[in-house]
Amino acid sequence: MRKHIFSAAVLLFLAGHTSLPAAETGRAEHVIVVVWDGMRPDFIRPDFTPNLYWLATNGVFFKRHHAAFITTTEVNGTAIATGAHPARNGIIANTDYRPEIALQGPNATEGLENIRRGDLLSKGNYLLVPTVAETLRKAGLTTAIAGTKPVALLHDRRKERPADSGIIYNGLALPRSLLDLAIKENDHKTFPGYTIPNRDRDQWTTKALTKALWKKGVPKYSLLWLSEPDASQHDSGPGSSNALAAIDSSDKQLGEIFKALDERKLRDQTDIMVVSDHGFSTISKGVDVYESLKKAKFKAFKRFDDPESGDILVVALGGSVCFYVYDHVESVTRALAEHLQTTDFAGVIFSRPEVKIEGTFPLDAVRNNTTNVTPDLIMSFRWSAEKSANGTPGLITSEGEKGKGTHGSLSAYDLRNTLVAAGPNFKTGFINETPSGNIDVAPTVLHLLGVKPTVPMDGRVLHEALVGGGPAPAPVTRTLEAARNSGLFRWQQYLKYTTVGDTIYFDEGNGEPVPR
Repeated sequence: MRKHIFSAAVLLFLAGHTSLPAAETGRAEHVIVVVWDGMRPDFIRPDFTPNLYWLATNGVFFKRHHAAFITTTEVNGTAIATGAHPARNGIIANTDYRPEIALQGPNATEGLENIRRGDLLSKGNYLLVPTVAETLRKAGLTTAIAGTKPVALLHDRRKERPADSGIIYNGLALPRSLLDLAIKENDHKTFPGYTIPNRDRDQWTTKALTKALWKKGVPKYSLLWLSEPDASQHDSGPGSSNALAAIDSSDKQLGEIFKALDERKLRDQTDIMVVSDHGFSTISKGVDVYESLKKAKFKAFKRFDDPESGDILVVALGGSVCFYVYDHVESVTRALAEHLQTTDFAGVIFSRPEVKIEGTFPLDAVRNNTTNVTPDLIMSFRWSAEKSANGTPGLITSEGEKGKGTHGSLSAYDLRNTLVAAGPNFKTGFINETPSGNIDVAPTVLHLLGVKPTVPMDGRVLHEALVGGGPAPAPVTRTLEAARNSGLFRWQQYLKYTTVGDTIYFDEGNGEPVPR
């Protein structure tokens, strides 16, 4: 099996701390995190992204930055917010199946009703660990969260909040009265409709942050979540004309952040981190996994009416699929895994640790074995490093239409995402060769602001990128392999990962059946 290695030019910048030398921190009064949803690092160029390119060349470029798996928005939004892998924060997918919330089928993990019901059932522990915003406010600091997409709510979902720390998400607000101010500061315009590129919504949200949430002053911590280039890349693939226009739009919103800070004379007092939640791939072939299972005589469903033991709920997640076997019938789970190992679309298969299935990895190998959601199998689709019609490397077999974009897999092009950081606490003109990840954002933000995490985090403080910071531990890269013989073929899969000290980052994974 050919093991592809991601070799595209990458620009990534982040920030890192926990409590080392005093020279590392205390230089900035404010920290701002700006998320470009779906931004691939190989599109950070002076002609496409002049503002981000300036930030990268005048700050730190994190060359080996990683998303968490599953490489989707809600998973990585929560990883950025908590500094924890899905196994510890409780969000393993954009859409999951929790019978206690909805017996009949999957629901969006960022959905307001699911969040409120989840918190109600768990006594406030819908997320299993606290977020950056919650930790900072507990320490007496102010926050401001603004997101074009509802994922922003996962950063700061609590209704109880001080008046000087608001959140605007998907055109809504907490406290609700804040929405009137956001509309007023947007020339009395309500949240716009969805378009491709989604410029109007992103511009509205940026103004809601800089004009409404910052009206009485810039808080210690702010987060702005933009919907582009994700929306446009889904529509026409990364590298398309619309995707490039979307990247330009996000760069203009970053310019508005610069402008707002300059007007307040705060630019030299502010650390800015630009991160993406995941990378992106182009669909080379569309498949329908549900129909594949029906054809193979499995009792497969996209939504349960009244589930019976052994029924399989198929939850498509772009570059991956979660399978929930009702009552966790082991014989059905084994048969399902063995079927997937014969297909032309499966890449890597994970199973629950207590069910040891030949040719699969346990869910804990990729840090997806959380306690509150229990899929029986997770499958990442097969991918290659070949180029799309847009000239962009990274193809994937997935549910969806050929030529459109998707993400969520263990492809190196989904896992390798953007991180750039600049400001008084960061080195200048520094390319960080040490691996980093979205799970490092939260511990780094807290370190920059002098606040200790209230619970242990999976991520690390990126000391090597900070003024006065020492080197990180030497990275160690390893590869897991699993195989199973089946008739004339042998299924084989691998998972490549790198550790820096105790922190783990997933580099890529793939698989296929090959003749024996």
